[in-house]
Amino acid sequence: MDRPRFAGQVVMITGAAGGFGAAAARRFAAEGAKLLLSDMDMDGLDAVCQELDHDFHFIAQNIDVTNESDLTSHIEYGISALGPLDIAINNAGIGQILSPLHGIAEAEFDRIMAVNAKGVFLGMKHQLPGMIARQKGVILNVASAAGLVGAGQLAAYAASKHAVIGLTRSAADEVARFSIRVNALCPSFAPTPLFNEMADALGDRHGIDRETAYDRVTGRIPMRRVATVDEVVQAMLWACDPANSFMTGQAIAIDGGLTAV
Repeated sequence: MDRPRFAGQVVMITGAAGGFGAAAARRFAAEGAKLLLSDMDMDGLDAVCQELDHDFHFIAQNIDVTNESDLTSHIEYGISALGPLDIAINNAGIGQILSPLHGIAEAEFDRIMAVNAKGVFLGMKHQLPGMIARQKGVILNVASAAGLVGAGQLAAYAASKHAVIGLTRSAADEVARFSIRVNALCPSFAPTPLFNEMADALGDRHGIDRETAYDRVTGRIPMRRVATVDEVVQAMLWACDPANSFMTGQAIAIDGGLTAV
C-alpha cells in the first residue's frame, strides 16, 4: 500500500471552519498530515474537528489572524505539540459587500485589508523563520481570481487579494534559496459560505433569488459553471505536494477560464 503523500507532515491551515479551509483540513488529514487549525468561528471549527479521527494528531484554536500575538502563540504551541511546520496554508479571508469604490467606508476597507492581506503577512512572518532554519517548507496563500484582474463593485476585496499575490511573489524570491516554496492559489467562484453571501447580496440588489444570481455569475465563466470546493482543494494538494518541488512564486488561477479572456 502506498504511503500517504503528506504522512507525518505538520500542516497549518487558517480559516479552517468552513469553505476551502474545512475541506482542506479533511483532505490533508486523509493524506496523513498532522493539522494545526484555526478560525474565529469556534463552533464551525469544532464541527470540522468532530469529523476527524480523534486518534489523529490535530490542534484547533480560536485566533484572530490580524493579531500578531495570537498568531505567534498559535504557531509556537503547534510546533511544541506537533513538530515543526512543513506546510502553511494562509486561507483565512473575508468578502466585501458589493459597492462602487466611492461607496466603501474607510473602516470597511481597513477591515478587509487587515484580514485578507495583513493576516497573510503576519502568517508568513512567523511561519518562515522555522522553515528557513530547517531549509524546507511550503507556503500556500489563498488569494482570488480578483487578485489577478479588476473586480468592479469589489475594489477593496480585489485590492486585498492583489496584495496577497504581491506578498507571495516577494516572499518566494526571498526564500527560494532555502528550498522553501511560496505560491498563491486564485480561485474564482465556488459554493462556499463566502460566495453564497456575495450571491445573496447580488440577489438583494437586483431582486433575484440565489439561483438566478448564480446563473448571472456563471454566465461570465467560459466553462459556464462555478468550481466545486473539491476542485479547489485538489489544486491545494497539488501545490503543496512534495513532488511539485520546482514551482514557486506563482499565482495559480482555478477559475474555469475567467481570467483567460
